[in-house]
Amino acid sequence: MKSYWVYILTNKINTVLYIGITNNLIRRVYEHKHKLVDGFTKKYHVDKLVWFEEFSNPTDAITVEKKLKGWKRWKKIQLIQEKNFIWKELFVE
Repeated sequence: MKSYWVYILTNKINTVLYIGITNNLIRRVYEHKHKLVDGFTKKYHVDKLVWFEEFSNPTDAITVEKKLKGWKRWKKIQLIQEKNFIWKELFVE
């Protein structure tokens, strides 16, 4: 069964939030950490994984990603802190 992941990254001091979607969470976070992805995350040094959720249906993952992107910052922070109160790095190489 294929998995799809919605994830939230932040920077070293937890001031920037980025929401993404992928079918390979390990590969995608690795790409962010090694600055292999041009754009927002590279420019603002956003590479710390603080939240993720797995889906078996890509449509469900896309729906959740769009929903989260529409949320206010405080609501995204609340979501992160429900599972990761201290904003611990969840990606271990």
